[in-house]
Amino acid sequence: MRMMPAGPIPPTAFAAFCEAARKHGNGTLEVTARGSLQVRGLTPHSAQPFASAVAVLDIAAEGVPVIASPLDEPDAAIDADHLAAELRRALAETRLALAAKVSVVVDGGSRLHLDAISADVRLRAVASAARPRFCIGLGGDSAAATWLGTIAPDRAAEAVVGLMGVIAARGPAARAADVLRTEGIRAFASVAGDCVEPSPAPAPRKPAEPIGLHELRDGRLAVGLAPAFGHAHADALCELARVAATNGAETIRTAPPRALLLVGLDPANTAGVVRAADELGFVTQAADPRRRIAACPGAPACASGLIRARELVAALVPALATQLASDSRPADPVKIHVSGCVKGCAHPRTAAFTVVGTEHGCGIVRDGPARGVPSHYVDPADLAAAVARLMAENGARRG
Repeated sequence: MRMMPAGPIPPTAFAAFCEAARKHGNGTLEVTARGSLQVRGLTPHSAQPFASAVAVLDIAAEGVPVIASPLDEPDAAIDADHLAAELRRALAETRLALAAKVSVVVDGGSRLHLDAISADVRLRAVASAARPRFCIGLGGDSAAATWLGTIAPDRAAEAVVGLMGVIAARGPAARAADVLRTEGIRAFASVAGDCVEPSPAPAPRKPAEPIGLHELRDGRLAVGLAPAFGHAHADALCELARVAATNGAETIRTAPPRALLLVGLDPANTAGVVRAADELGFVTQAADPRRRIAACPGAPACASGLIRARELVAALVPALATQLASDSRPADPVKIHVSGCVKGCAHPRTAAFTVVGTEHGCGIVRDGPARGVPSHYVDPADLAAAVARLMAENGARRG
């Protein structure tokens, strides 16, 4: 089960959600690259009791995903949550027949931005001399989007609903990128023409970093951390929620990529929260080498898995920690992807080294995705040594 929370979650509700996942599933929870919560191990018999347990928690969830900037930071140009809520209401009222993965990004323009998240329609707040405006774009992440221009905040919801209507009119499987590829920008001109002012594409920004301390507009702080490799057991997450509440956190929020934000902490309490999270096994430092490795559950948690992906990554980290820590961080921090099968759910994009489960053992794909052709195969027991050797060879070539 995958759920995109529509906003912050009180720690007590977050803990109850995790307890339900432990009771009705296998206890494994994931935070996805887009900030969704994913519960593993549900069965035909346990899925409905789980849904009933979650329903009483009053955790707002998305219909059409409208992903908003997760924090109210001092440098935000606009309140992204407010507009995101307006958009959700408007889209629910229209009842458009949209593809399951159609989404909207509402970026308030702060440091913890959403440039790396792909969306069908994206809004990015920019400050101006008069009042903030939104840059509005279609398809892809910020770098790949087709930017239409800027729009006033009070017209943004109307414009987004109109653009989504254009997508829906092309059929229940259509995406913005499909419409742009087959019909070009003219397909959206009638919707955007009267309220969008032409402007250059917004300037690129440094990659957002959710891990660490974040100042809020009211002077309090949020602590950003992450489950190692994107997953954690319900017991650890329940204890994290308890620690957060005890130290004054008002809410817990998911954030891309695969992060959790403990929001509303007094500055004096953050050190203790970070220390407790570290002891529970969460990633609390941006330079943690575990952030350079993506892994799916693999066997036996996933029926498609041909290798025990998460057992393998646990062995990879100590063997490769020095090489991972010394490598300069690109915009996408994932350098090694371990996938139980060719679907590549944990990291659909290219990685420097992708390890994929096959009937012949671990296939290693160089500079490719899980569906790429492995250059060679190794026994799972020899994987750490093989990847270390390949990384050393890469480093020698660069030198």
